[in-house]
Amino acid sequence: MAKHAKLTTPKARLAQTLEQLMMIPGLCGYEGRVRRHITRDLDAMGVAHWTDRLGNLIATIEGDKNAPEIMLYAHMDQLGLMVRKIESNGLIRVERVGGVPERALASQEVLLCVSEGKDVPGLIANKSHHATTPDEKYRVVPYQELYIDAGFTSAEAVLAAGIDIGTPVVYRPHIVKLADDRIAGTAVDDRAGCAVILEVARALLDSKKRPTVHIVFSVQEEFNLRGAVTAAQTLMPDIAIQIDLILANDTPDMASRGDIKLGGGPAMGLYSFHGRGTLNGTIPHPAIVDLMDRAAKRAKIPLQRSVHIGALTESSYVQLVGAGVAVIDMGFPCRYTHSSLEVCDVNDLVQLSALLTTAITAVDAKFNLDRDLYEK
Repeated sequence: MAKHAKLTTPKARLAQTLEQLMMIPGLCGYEGRVRRHITRDLDAMGVAHWTDRLGNLIATIEGDKNAPEIMLYAHMDQLGLMVRKIESNGLIRVERVGGVPERALASQEVLLCVSEGKDVPGLIANKSHHATTPDEKYRVVPYQELYIDAGFTSAEAVLAAGIDIGTPVVYRPHIVKLADDRIAGTAVDDRAGCAVILEVARALLDSKKRPTVHIVFSVQEEFNLRGAVTAAQTLMPDIAIQIDLILANDTPDMASRGDIKLGGGPAMGLYSFHGRGTLNGTIPHPAIVDLMDRAAKRAKIPLQRSVHIGALTESSYVQLVGAGVAVIDMGFPCRYTHSSLEVCDVNDLVQLSALLTTAITAVDAKFNLDRDLYEK
């Protein structure tokens, strides 16, 4: 943590914080290592915090008691797998946890998370090319047919290594630094959001003018959006700002979906809908859309706008807490989501942090959430 004090620019801090968080495994329901790391960051800032029974890490930065209270949140967990069967020959079968893309699994390196210092590397087997039939060549192998090879030759050896039914499995934590301040690697979703919130917290602590802000690092988002709802039920905020990825559309396979560009600045979600099984989504409160628009203009930060179907965030449930919460999804453009190598741009994170700070500090006792003042 001493290194943080030497990093004087938001960009340097954000990059380092993101890289540290990306290297920590934290499957849904097993976020403890990530939480403990963030706890140390909060301690270094002098911010008191607590953890609820579900595992959410919560801290409150007190401000103007007459202003609407804000919940600023991002999820700590990542998607992955869980051991469901150990074969007698030492090979390991797994169950999916979260939206793991089956077509991106074969031949991936993984980490079986036993405990810190005792994790076991492995790989998801891919049938030898020389034995692949023409019918198999273009087939996506269902995860039920896949297995992990960690080098063991017996079930007894697997168990002796601390691996058992229920052991968490994640993509091997990995970082690739690309050109122009772009970072590829594991769990950019949503460790980048966590890094942004830590940067915003630092800025809010330095601001004399601010509302009360509850910062939440939530759990089990990838497992049906569970954690933030519990936090919101406890905190009962007036406004909730969710930080997560926004789908980048600047690659050939995504071009028809929108105009979100990596490196084009932070993005604001104006509509999301899952549409596959979970019939939920978010249409943001117009007062918060207006707040972000004005903040972007004031800070001279480009603000991209997103409308999409196929993904949703915790805000879709947080908005329903109590008498209703004024929510919005804010985020950073991200490529190749839910794969083992997601890509973001550190400059987008810097601008997102600055935009959020500008917007949040503009919320005072006069801020009005009456929808009729905004809806045209």
